Amino acid sequence: MPDGTALPGRRPAAVLWDMDGTLLDSEKLWDIPLYEYAEKLGGTLSLETRHAMVGSNVPTTLALLFAEFGLEPTPDDLTDAAVWIARRTEEVFRAGLPWRPGAVDALRAVRDSGVPMALVTSTERALTEVALDTIGRDLFDVTVCGDEVDGLNKPLPEPYLKAARLLGVEAADCVAIEDSPTGVSSAVAAGCTVLVVPCDVEVDQGERRVFRESLVGVDLGVLSAL
Repeated sequence: MPDGTALPGRRPAAVLWDMDGTLLDSEKLWDIPLYEYAEKLGGTLSLETRHAMVGSNVPTTLALLFAEFGLEPTPDDLTDAAVWIARRTEEVFRAGLPWRPGAVDALRAVRDSGVPMALVTSTERALTEVALDTIGRDLFDVTVCGDEVDGLNKPLPEPYLKAARLLGVEAADCVAIEDSPTGVSSAVAAGCTVLVVPCDVEVDQGERRVFRESLVGVDLGVLSAL
């Protein structure tokens, strides 16, 4: 088993990118359907609960949303909520997705280096495909979405382990780029070295985590030095 120790100056076997909050400043766009649905449930979503949703998958988000108001949803309630939020989020995404600072150049710089790249997101496939219209499908060798990991979503390691398997590399030889505590925990648990660029939520210091204020100036040289 790899011991997960990063080797300074070694070219990563692959670079594994999170999407919401890392490449795209889209967490703020998720606010729109989430706060709107909270109003449909009869209340206002607290900032604490909203922050707990950052980086999580749809089932976790819905559980937090209903629990906020002391509601016990039926399976039909959860299905209806998921469909409503997905439809509204797609409308918001199609109206325009803003990039995080430096993300466009960082993606291109790493892609041009020839290192394999994966997109590893908690967002489900249908909405990820909408986002890829903005990001560019050609940049990634594989994409792993929140509904493609058999329920073993972030913060569990499976999303990053699956991306590494699909690329034919060891996760411990990869660099992951993340913004949230949930995503960072997932990547660290998989054995990745993580470049942490916080967006809306603070991330604690910890093992195999290197912090940076933005993706401005990030290229393969920066990632190889982690």
